[in-house]
Amino acid sequence: MGSQILRMMVLLFVLGVSLTACGVAATDGSIPVDDTSSVPVDPSTIDEEIEISGSSTVFPLTSSMAQEFAEDGSSTSISVRSTGTGAGFERFCTIGDIDIVDASRAISDEEQQSCETQGRSVVGFQVGVDALAVVVNAQNDFVDGLSYSQLAHIFSGSVSLWSDLDPNYPSEPIALFSPGTESGTFDYFVEEVFDGNEDPILAVSDITLSEDDNELVDGIATNQYAIGFFGLAYYQDNQQTLRVLSIDNEVGEGSVEPTAETVASGTYPFARPLYIYSSPHIMAEKPHVSAFIQYYLEHVNEVIEEVGYFPVDLEVIDQSQQVFREVTQ
Repeated sequence: MGSQILRMMVLLFVLGVSLTACGVAATDGSIPVDDTSSVPVDPSTIDEEIEISGSSTVFPLTSSMAQEFAEDGSSTSISVRSTGTGAGFERFCTIGDIDIVDASRAISDEEQQSCETQGRSVVGFQVGVDALAVVVNAQNDFVDGLSYSQLAHIFSGSVSLWSDLDPNYPSEPIALFSPGTESGTFDYFVEEVFDGNEDPILAVSDITLSEDDNELVDGIATNQYAIGFFGLAYYQDNQQTLRVLSIDNEVGEGSVEPTAETVASGTYPFARPLYIYSSPHIMAEKPHVSAFIQYYLEHVNEVIEEVGYFPVDLEVIDQSQQVFREVTQ
C-alpha cells in the first residue's frame, strides 16, 4: 500500500470516528475548517491526576510523553498502565475509571457501542506509526524471512518442528510467543495472517501468550528456536538478543524488512497506526486531561523516534489538532 493511500485511510478514520462521535458532520463531505489556533499548553499549571491504560505498544510512547509533561513543569500524577488495547477499551467504555486509552488498533464497532451505551462518546487521535516485528533468537542463523502462509502454519501449530516448515531448517521444536488476546498487537496479527479468525492460534496448547511484551522478549531471548511478535520498539531495545525477520505478505512486494523507509512507504506489510482515545465529555469535565492530550499532539513528533516508532505526517497531526479544537470548543 502506498504512503498516500495509507495516510488517507488513517486520516479518514481519525476524522470519521472523531467527528461522528462529537456530532460534527459536513453535509457536503468536506472537512470542516477551523483556522483558529490553540494556545500552547503550560504544563506548570496542570496538577490533577490522569489515568491512562491500554496498548503495551503505545505504552512506552505515552510514558515518554508523561515524562516530558513533568519535565516541562507539570506536577500532575499521570498513571500509565500496559493492559492491552482491548482491556483498555473495556476499562474506558464499561468500567469508566480511566481518562485516556492507548490503542494499537482502531476501536471496534462493538467497543464504540459499549462506550455510547455508557454515555461516553469516543474521539481518537493518531499519534504515530508502528511496525509489528516478527523476531527470533539472535542465535537463529537459518531463517531470515517468512511469508504470511508460513506464519499461519507456524502460529496455528500445523508445523511443530522448524524442519516441518523447511527441510533445510533444524529438526527442533518451534517455541511460540505471542501477545495476549487483550492486545491490539494480537488482534492486528490475527487480522493480517488469519483473516480475523483467532481460533487457529488459540488452539495451540503450548504457545506462550502474555500482555507483557518484556516477558515475550525474555522468552525468545533464552530459546534458540523461539519465534514471536510484538511492536518494533521492543525489538529495537533488545537487538543484542533478538533478530528481526523480513515479511512477505504474498501480494507482489516480496520479502520486506521493517525500516523507516519501508514503514513510511507502506511496503512493509505489518506497518500500522497508533492512537490515543478519550471522550469529549471527559475533556470538558477534566480540563487537565484535555491539556495533556493537546500537549501530546503538539510534541509527540519530537520524541517518537527516540522511543522507536515513526512519526505521522504533519498533515495528519494538523488534522488531529483540528479535530481536537472541534471537540473542545
